[in-house]
Amino acid sequence: MQEPQLAVTDNEQRRKEWRLFIFIIVFLFPILSVAIVGGYGFIIWMYQLFVGPPGPV
Repeated sequence: MQEPQLAVTDNEQRRKEWRLFIFIIVFLFPILSVAIVGGYGFIIWMYQLFVGPPGPV
């Protein structure tokens, strides 16, 4: 015999959506921003390590 599945109420769904929104805004976006800017800086640093700094020779 199967147990009846519980229906997700609107309040529970809204609460889950708010939690996900807060997680994305507070944690995910700042972490991604730091990772992207840091990764770009690292790429530039490695490029200049092998090629040299920009500017006239």
